[in-house]
Amino acid sequence: MRIGARGLVGLAILMAASFSGIARSSAQESEVLMPAQSAARAKELLQQAIEALGGAAYLNVHDLTCTGRLSLFGHSGELNGFAHFIDYTVPIPPFRDRQENLPKRNIIEVYNGDKGWDLDRGGVTEARASDLSRYQEDMKKDIDNILRHRIHEPDMIFRYGGPDVVDLKEADWVELVDSDNRTIRIAIARSSHLPIRKVVDTRNANTRMRTEEIEYYSNYHPFSGIETPFQITRERNAIKIYQVFFDKCDYNTNLSDSLFTKESLDERWDKVGKKSKDKKSKSSAKDADN
Repeated sequence: MRIGARGLVGLAILMAASFSGIARSSAQESEVLMPAQSAARAKELLQQAIEALGGAAYLNVHDLTCTGRLSLFGHSGELNGFAHFIDYTVPIPPFRDRQENLPKRNIIEVYNGDKGWDLDRGGVTEARASDLSRYQEDMKKDIDNILRHRIHEPDMIFRYGGPDVVDLKEADWVELVDSDNRTIRIAIARSSHLPIRKVVDTRNANTRMRTEEIEYYSNYHPFSGIETPFQITRERNAIKIYQVFFDKCDYNTNLSDSLFTKESLDERWDKVGKKSKDKKSKSSAKDADN
């Protein structure tokens, strides 16, 4: 059906009025709830999200292995290319993660609680303090960690943020404030009860500068009874940081603890490093012959 220019203008006015009505409804609904009621409503929505994600199956995930593509962006948000990867995760304390590039598997990051290591073309090194700190901060803001573990923290504050239209879906906002004063807002779709957006506001203790980080979750697929978002996008202060497109995720495959150790990277370097040295030696011999 074709809509003319006047029709488009009318439709825009109608949508604006509709969104305005929702915004007013949000404010009114938030105002009439007492703090205890607001907290109870927020917890109810979070529980609905957990059930929609898989309930007990979601809560009892021990490990997962995902493959996919990672979009790489520059400092200004421009797309620089794609990288294929495989990621191994143990989402229970101490949190562990190992990400390898595909198909060569010669660039690897491993984090294990408060430790981390990198493997690249120069060999195996300790993770930089800034990278380790970033990983630990990311885990505190990770939506699965929040839903599985952090909502049970005794100092966590819960609020109902009201209804809204988020990514063209009717949704409800839930707001959490942790003991470090991070404000975490999660939009939960009314139709599916699945999380579709997360917003985290933090403030630098020294500069007092505010940082807003947004993650978008979409294209959910069920695996082993667990709803998994196959597309995740992260923005920081309105600049796109990364975008992930998963191809497959396998849950509870009994990943070995040895996968998340420095020794595993040393073993891998013995293989990929030797190949790299042999290749360089052959190249040098060929140049000498010429």
